[in-house]
Amino acid sequence: MNTQLYPTDLTDSQWDIIQALLPPAKPGGRPRSLDLRQVINSALYVVVGGIQWRMLPKEYPKWQSVYSYFRDWKRSGAWKRIHDTLRAKVRRRAGRHKQPTGGCLDSQSVKTTAVPGIRGFDKAKLINGRKRHLLVDTLGLLMAAVVTAASVQDRDGARLLLSHLGGSCKKLRLIWVDGGYRGQLLDWVAEHCRFRLRVVLRPEEQKGFAVLPRRWVVERTFAWLNHHRRLSKDYEGQATTSETMLYIVMIRLMLRRLACG
Repeated sequence: MNTQLYPTDLTDSQWDIIQALLPPAKPGGRPRSLDLRQVINSALYVVVGGIQWRMLPKEYPKWQSVYSYFRDWKRSGAWKRIHDTLRAKVRRRAGRHKQPTGGCLDSQSVKTTAVPGIRGFDKAKLINGRKRHLLVDTLGLLMAAVVTAASVQDRDGARLLLSHLGGSCKKLRLIWVDGGYRGQLLDWVAEHCRFRLRVVLRPEEQKGFAVLPRRWVVERTFAWLNHHRRLSKDYEGQATTSETMLYIVMIRLMLRRLACG
């Protein structure tokens, strides 16, 4: 039986996968009455449809209650923990070790709206907004994300991201990057990190678009993100909220893979 009210809702098989990963209720006080499946469905509806929280359909719980869970799980890191657990499951399904040894790093500049928050001007892309710095594994799955003002150089954003990698990246040994990451960043990584960066450049004789080895993986991840309207621009007031939206989108993509297996 189809229990989905909207196409973005979790299927029964997807819910079976994620429900054990959700944070338990806080001890004391009133018992939890809100259906967590509907909380997840609401978050997915927001990221896919690109709507405001207060515009959630009436079939979902009150938007204030849903947003309260979203905010609490963001602050506690629960969204990222759920994401990392699902990534390990997807990698095992693909016959890989749960912890990646290789990855690809790149950035994407996106426009912002009138919502207050950090922003800057990317002179290279001529975009006034924010920049998403992503590190993905060789399957294109997200390993880490940092959102900064678009005026932040790729090298500086990469250094910020790489200096805060968690335990799920402890086996990382090689990261492919483009020519914009050359210079002092290579020396800093060699001195402070266990992994190394390998620069992939376009051949000098190449004209026009070319698919570069290894680099195309992260570009495909950006394309996955662009299919979700909430990420068409950066609508969030806080950069940490923007980062959480990235993890929720990847949670949706990974649940769909796992449920189809």
